[in-house]
Amino acid sequence: MTDSAAQIAKVALVGDRSPNVVSHTRIPLLLEALAARDRLVLDAYWIPSEEAAAEGAVRGFDAVWVVPGSPYRSEAGVLSAVRTAREEGIPFLGTCGGFQHALLEYARNVCGLTRVAHAENDPDAEDPLIEPLACSLVGHEGVVTIEPGSLAQSVIGSQRTVERYFCAYGPSRHLDTLRAHGLRFSGHDEDGHVRIAELPGHPFFLASLFQPELSGDGSRPHPIVRALARAAVEHAALRAGSQPAVP
Repeated sequence: MTDSAAQIAKVALVGDRSPNVVSHTRIPLLLEALAARDRLVLDAYWIPSEEAAAEGAVRGFDAVWVVPGSPYRSEAGVLSAVRTAREEGIPFLGTCGGFQHALLEYARNVCGLTRVAHAENDPDAEDPLIEPLACSLVGHEGVVTIEPGSLAQSVIGSQRTVERYFCAYGPSRHLDTLRAHGLRFSGHDEDGHVRIAELPGHPFFLASLFQPELSGDGSRPHPIVRALARAAVEHAALRAGSQPAVP
């Protein structure tokens, strides 16, 4: 199978789907645009956070996207999905809450920081990795500076981008420890705060505190979303033993 339009990739959308979460209503439009504009066909399955806790819940998918909408009903389920994607080389994207939980999973399972927590889920935690932002980013748009030579830079095609947020929590502690254990923070806001993380050596592992799914009107998918789709199609082709003609 060499036509990327015929190569269908299975994508797990991990999160608690709600008509009240704008990004959730936008994702179907993005999937349609990816198929029509880019010939990247994704067969998307919504996996509630509780179901993601089951052994192998996202195994067999060609990509895992942990979508916004925190606090999730099951933190453990989301962390399990992130871990499976990270350890098994499944293309991964985490946006907003997905970014936060990608860092949380890495801190606990790679860095050995087993007591770190997300303050939204555990406001009384003694060691919150993800804390309330000094200035909420709900409804905020801001500049992100991207490190040259990073996956984020190759995907976005620029070292500066303006992105939309809908978030009140972000990472603050233990960032040096995460870096020392291999996680790369490749995007920062104008105050130097981390906004993008990636994992070198992984086929595709990218997480952003901003929400690329909110870019534009949904008719032209953000480069990050398009890059995840390409990675998923490539993963599907490898599983099928074919070479995709990815646009």
